[in-house]
Amino acid sequence: MDRRESLKSLLVGSFAGGALLQGCTPAAEQEFPQQEPQTQGYGRTEKEKLRDGKLQSEQFFTEHELETMAVLCDIILPATDQYGAATDAEVPEFIAFMAKDMPDHQLPLRGGIMWLDHEANKAYHKEFKACSEEEQKALCDLIAYPDLAKPEMEQGVKFFNLVRNLTLTGFYTTKMGVEELGYKGNTPNVWDGVPEGVLKKHGLSYEEEWLAKCIDQEKRMNIAQWDEEGNLIG
Repeated sequence: MDRRESLKSLLVGSFAGGALLQGCTPAAEQEFPQQEPQTQGYGRTEKEKLRDGKLQSEQFFTEHELETMAVLCDIILPATDQYGAATDAEVPEFIAFMAKDMPDHQLPLRGGIMWLDHEANKAYHKEFKACSEEEQKALCDLIAYPDLAKPEMEQGVKFFNLVRNLTLTGFYTTKMGVEELGYKGNTPNVWDGVPEGVLKKHGLSYEEEWLAKCIDQEKRMNIAQWDEEGNLIG
């Protein structure tokens, strides 16, 4: 099983929540233009629309933080021959929204990015996003396997777990991710009634009139009609 298949198996299990990082001070936020809320097309109450509009108009991540998150998301879920990477499914934007929708994620995410840049500067004298792919993966290997990570990497492990969970959630709830999982949703089947053996066991049987009206598969798409006395007429 390759790494992407392993991540897919994690998806169908349980997503563990990331723990808060301690001792991280939020970086200064920069100004961003207001955005019109994109709420048309799905059912929302007026109160929910107002909240959506507020969240859409806010910006939590700085440009640097969003770019760093994009690099990390694609390391966690890179493209394959058949399917795109996390960024192709706009996972970093999903995580940015989740940071606003669930403020408890803000400190772990921002603090984790700061932690990652700090470790990259110590090891390679540059920010994480400026490192080579090999260097980036080497840093991720230090925090991607909780059972193997050193105690001093605890904060990084918690951060990576949170981003990995959000990346999987974000990707596999998009059209691209659902297609990769092969999930087809609810599909109609053909039911021709209770098996004859079961009916005989309980001393039951279908009335011929009802069999003709209800079990005839040629009529399975017909809408039932009833008369004023409650009798099925077609």
